[in-house]
Amino acid sequence: MTLRVGVIGTGIMGADHAAILNAHVPGAEVTVLADTDVPRAQAVADGIPGARVLADAHALITSDDVDAVLVASSDATHVEYVLACLEVGKPVLCEKPLAPTSAECARVVEAESALVGGGDPLVSVGFMRRFDPGYVELKDLLGGGALGVALMVHSTGRSVSAVLGSSEFTVTGSAIHDFDIVPWLLDSPVVEVAWLAPRQSPDVTDRQDPQLMLLRTGDGVLSTVDVFLNARYGYDVRCEIVGSRSTASLSEPHRIERAEALTQGHAYAADWRPRFADAYRLQNQAWVGSLVRGERSPLPTARDGLQAALVAEAVIESMHSGGDFVRVSPPT
Repeated sequence: MTLRVGVIGTGIMGADHAAILNAHVPGAEVTVLADTDVPRAQAVADGIPGARVLADAHALITSDDVDAVLVASSDATHVEYVLACLEVGKPVLCEKPLAPTSAECARVVEAESALVGGGDPLVSVGFMRRFDPGYVELKDLLGGGALGVALMVHSTGRSVSAVLGSSEFTVTGSAIHDFDIVPWLLDSPVVEVAWLAPRQSPDVTDRQDPQLMLLRTGDGVLSTVDVFLNARYGYDVRCEIVGSRSTASLSEPHRIERAEALTQGHAYAADWRPRFADAYRLQNQAWVGSLVRGERSPLPTARDGLQAALVAEAVIESMHSGGDFVRVSPPT
């Protein structure tokens, strides 16, 4: 069986997803691409045999030659397109975040529940770090008891530069990954958070950068999340679990080490695509494979997207209240 996939949004993320589905996901056929920037979409379609282009995302969603939809458009459009997919009963993989606010995420959860009840969910959310081999190994080590009892988690995310935004957008657009991966690693929800402002980078004027966040999960583990979006030196993601017996941390997967000019070292990637290439491929393979086999999607659900949004909103509340600890509202 072939799953015909339509991709909404052909920017960096959408183009990458389309290429992965076309080249690395057995059983997937990219049939339609939609973007208001038609020439950009056509440039992506030119590399995918048989793919056609539409300017209207809703037309893609209702197309007879689209069985499932991948939404990689701007964050503000996610809820509109995901709800449209639910209206016609088509499975959808939505890039993170599911929606910019918890209220919008809740609309998706409610609409899906009304449609499928207790059946398999139609909405999957692209928190791809759950499929990264390093994070999977960390979770397995902790779950198998090799680390003892988890005491702390340290999560770091740095990039070369960021598009213009705000301190709040750093939380909802970048740290949102940490709000999913930390409770996933620990099998325990985030129950309270705090936000702190380190010394400001003199090169950044549009937001507080870097930022430090504290997450306390229901099991009592305290996690630190530091995000520095304009770190200049490269794309760098780290994670360490501190256990009662030992610690374990991600090893950055550098493929090349060079020696020159009396120095030896490695180069960093310019963005997330090389670092998480395996994670995106494995995520998309898992999504397509489950749909082809008629099984439940193993990806994060709309409720997971809602939970991450609730954590983000609590962090932003702390941001505007002097760094006080703020309780995370439970999803209803």
